[in-house]
Amino acid sequence: MSKKLKYYSLNSILEKNAHYNVIIGERSNGKTTAVLRYALQHYFETGKQIAYIRRWDDDLKGGRGASVWSGIVSLGFLDELSGGEWTHIIYKGRAWYLAIPDPKDDGKYITQPEPFAFAFALTKQESYKSVAYPNIDTVIFEEFLSRTGYISDEFVIFMNLLSTIIRERSDVKIFMLGNTVNQYSPYFAEMGLNHIKEMDKGTIDVYTYGESALRVAVEFADFPSKEKPSDVYFAFDNPRLNMITGKGTVWEMDIYPHCPIKYKPKDIVFTYFIQFDGEMLQAEIVLSEPNYFTFIHRKTTPIQNETQDLVFSPEYKPLPNWRRRINTAPDKVGRRIWEHFELDRVYYQDNTVGEIVRNYLQFCRG
Repeated sequence: MSKKLKYYSLNSILEKNAHYNVIIGERSNGKTTAVLRYALQHYFETGKQIAYIRRWDDDLKGGRGASVWSGIVSLGFLDELSGGEWTHIIYKGRAWYLAIPDPKDDGKYITQPEPFAFAFALTKQESYKSVAYPNIDTVIFEEFLSRTGYISDEFVIFMNLLSTIIRERSDVKIFMLGNTVNQYSPYFAEMGLNHIKEMDKGTIDVYTYGESALRVAVEFADFPSKEKPSDVYFAFDNPRLNMITGKGTVWEMDIYPHCPIKYKPKDIVFTYFIQFDGEMLQAEIVLSEPNYFTFIHRKTTPIQNETQDLVFSPEYKPLPNWRRRINTAPDKVGRRIWEHFELDRVYYQDNTVGEIVRNYLQFCRG
């Protein structure tokens, strides 16, 4: 008989009694199921409703919205928590209802009068402002980490949505769930979560904010079973698969080209800098006949001339040498810099540096 697979439990992070519970980890480790089960149990115990948030409205349309709670039903948790009173969950009007088959009409269902959960999309945040949700006290933001990009000013949009839901209450518990697809997220910077990249699996950090009562608990969720039977399908030599199997570094990363040749200081024809998410990188345009390319590496010392050296960064600074977007070139130097990215003539010290630049470029294109 095979050993029963164990999944993630909320017990440890709930003990921290935090307002925000940020849970990150590999795919399919059970974090979403654990939070949905907790929220549904809380609903049955208290009658308090649930807000389920996604970034994009398309993630909540039709079958995608209907499938959110399907795992809770198929695993028997709905039957268990309701004592057999409810057998199905129906999705309609951007809300979820408990239901049972209608004995008088085959194929139809009898639903509860009020929904137990509501669907929200960040891209539709403005449309919720005129509606009150006084009975919601559990908020779930699914897949808050993204590898493909974020909405402009997304953190502020998320805060505005929370304000619409919470109003003037202090009894709301927020869960933010993310797969380890990206180490660089605007949420980390905006919420002051400065140590996430250094966290070990299975650990929890608690952040506090001065004299405020605000508490944010961050858990790097481990997979209790160290090896899943499905890992055999992802045993290829590709570091991006570690986030599926949980082996090695579980943050998803692309493989980036490293420096193609050894070059001398005299071969560097121009130097500029990229500052992003607390990281400072040095970019060197190299001309070593017949090679002409850009090499980007970490800068371990301060910039020597902050008012003259060219710096690209999302931060606002009223300095003539400070530019926010590398892909909008106002002069010949800027065009020559961006040309190397367009022609794939950019090389990186390692894959982590490549990830930093990739996320910065996402900001630029946004």
